[in-house]
Amino acid sequence: MTSSASSRHQVVALLNEPQSPFELACAAEVFAGTRPDLPADYDFEVCTARPGRLRTTTGPCLFVEAGLEALERADTVIVPGWEPPGGPVPENALAALRAAHGRGARVVSICAGAFVLARAGLLAGRSAVTHWRRTAQLAAEFPEVDVVADVLYVDHGDVATSAGSGAGIDLCLHLVRTDHGTAYAAQVARSMVLPPHREGGQLQYAAGPALSGTDESLAPVLEWALTRLDHTDLSVDRLADRAGLSPRTFARRFVRQLGTSPGQWLLQQRIDAARALLERTDLPVETIAARVGLSSAVNLRRRFRTALGTTPGAYRRVFGEARTAGRNGGPTSLPAPSPAPASGQGQP
Repeated sequence: MTSSASSRHQVVALLNEPQSPFELACAAEVFAGTRPDLPADYDFEVCTARPGRLRTTTGPCLFVEAGLEALERADTVIVPGWEPPGGPVPENALAALRAAHGRGARVVSICAGAFVLARAGLLAGRSAVTHWRRTAQLAAEFPEVDVVADVLYVDHGDVATSAGSGAGIDLCLHLVRTDHGTAYAAQVARSMVLPPHREGGQLQYAAGPALSGTDESLAPVLEWALTRLDHTDLSVDRLADRAGLSPRTFARRFVRQLGTSPGQWLLQQRIDAARALLERTDLPVETIAARVGLSSAVNLRRRFRTALGTTPGAYRRVFGEARTAGRNGGPTSLPAPSPAPASGQGQP
């Protein structure tokens, strides 16, 4: 990732007429929101191939002062949608995206912005996602792209794509988590009154409700589980019993509501809790493993490497100091976990 002249990470959104205000706001709120309890780690600006008045899909017009030269100073470039999906893209904009990526900038799309990244050749031979209504179109227009039909986002480290508009927020929070750790990203999410973490491999949309009626929310059971992560016997059967359901019915309802299995969800919560303890405390890895219900340092290291592509010790060296040293040295990052959408590994 590049280092800009500023000590802060430069995020530049490439806009197009007509621009979706919501998709732009997904990125702007994460990277440009003012939060009194958090230091400002990002600078955010917008640009377009033709500076000036820019129509939006709804509401008032925008006035964009910066042209494509703004991409030359970007550490992260975001394409927040593109109307119409698959529509023409100015050649100079495609060239600017390729140049930014070529010098090390991270290039990101929200929703139909994936068509722009594909047209620029940045998705060839890679997996990518867009809004579920547009996956067939993306696959047909760009057969060299491995289009994933139903996940929230796919992150390759240098290039990332998200599904519909709301999934763009999930991806942006994921990028903040990659740059500055779980605790920092959770504070950003909390300020936006959002869940702190949805895995990229979760489904874009829930399956339709059962014919017998709408399921009751599993939120009380999830909240109960999060207060007992240190219990190694916190099994799927125990969660089902707490919900008053058979394990089979519980698992089916869980997937319907959360888009992932109970075991995968529970393992992810334990890994996230371990990340927070590694960032905030000096506790030994063995102690952290016990506190999050992963029983031993060996098990924690194995799960950690599978999920994040690094070790607890390496993670602590990066993010344990990120709240202080990272402020002056620009963004820090770990190697990207896996090119494929996150999907969890095994049972806890």
